[in-house]
Amino acid sequence: MQRFGTLSFGHYGHLGGGRELSAGDSLLQAIDLAQGMDELGVNGAYFRVHHFARQQASPMPLLAAIAARTQTIEVGTGVIDMRYENPLHLAEEAAAVDLISGGRLALGVSRGSPESVVRGYEAFGYTGSQDPRGADLAREHFDRFLQAIEGQGLAERDPSSPFGGGHGMQRIEPYSPGLRSRIWWGAGNRDSAEWAGRAGVNLMSSTLLTEDRGIPFDELQAQQIQAFREAWREAGHPGEPRTSVSRSIFPITTAEDELYFGGRQDGDGVGMIDGIRSTFGKTYAGTPDKLVEQLQKDAAIREADTLMLTIPSQLGVEFNLRLIAAFAKHVAPSLGWEPANR
Repeated sequence: MQRFGTLSFGHYGHLGGGRELSAGDSLLQAIDLAQGMDELGVNGAYFRVHHFARQQASPMPLLAAIAARTQTIEVGTGVIDMRYENPLHLAEEAAAVDLISGGRLALGVSRGSPESVVRGYEAFGYTGSQDPRGADLAREHFDRFLQAIEGQGLAERDPSSPFGGGHGMQRIEPYSPGLRSRIWWGAGNRDSAEWAGRAGVNLMSSTLLTEDRGIPFDELQAQQIQAFREAWREAGHPGEPRTSVSRSIFPITTAEDELYFGGRQDGDGVGMIDGIRSTFGKTYAGTPDKLVEQLQKDAAIREADTLMLTIPSQLGVEFNLRLIAAFAKHVAPSLGWEPANR
């Protein structure tokens, strides 16, 4: 593990006890937390994207705001559901955020996770999928998105236009050099990971894998990462791709931590998601020395270069920043991490 960051689900709404977290509160707190993390040298702030839910749904304004107020931290998604996206509009927004950040965008995209509505992407105007879960639509949009950020000409110039005109094909603007190398695919199984390797994009391995091979989750995930890298090499792509895994990890250093997370340690889970037998990752909670011992044995954390910590964002900036600082000080260095701002 060379890097670590946070993965926020961005929940808002009723918190209990008469408390309410608004959408605006959630966004502003995410910016404040990212600034605090940047000062700690944390490597990344990544956000889940869910439509028709009280969570982050339109990440680009948030990522741009964070990028403008930070120096070194990577800003990204984990993941954008490509079934819902106009690929050329997304390409324009991604390039703009990448330019604002100075090349710090880590854009994770995929088919998306299970939703709270039925085929919600059709309400956004994207119909015609032949797959019951819209995977074909996601891949089609993704291919078009890659063409756009690679700078391929996608629209014929108008030679009679008073605004430049000319001949040939025009690319999408703005264009951000190097953005193509900062695109990630969120993979929930080995086949999807191998596809990402052949496509030449980085890998975000999901904490929910839509397969069950009778082995521990971390080993299953490590095998997925290895298969991805092998597919990358066989496709002849240059360089070394990046890989990430996410985990729920809670260092317990105070009585308040014990109140929230004591007894939260659990094992892998197996269940049915979208009609597919799936495997879920475990939760780690304990004293820092105990966490170091456990995480050093996690095969996928050893295999990946980036670890994303899922955080309880509803608990506020101060609480989450203390949790992250505890992980940075007492746990991460033993896993190979050094601060990004060092």
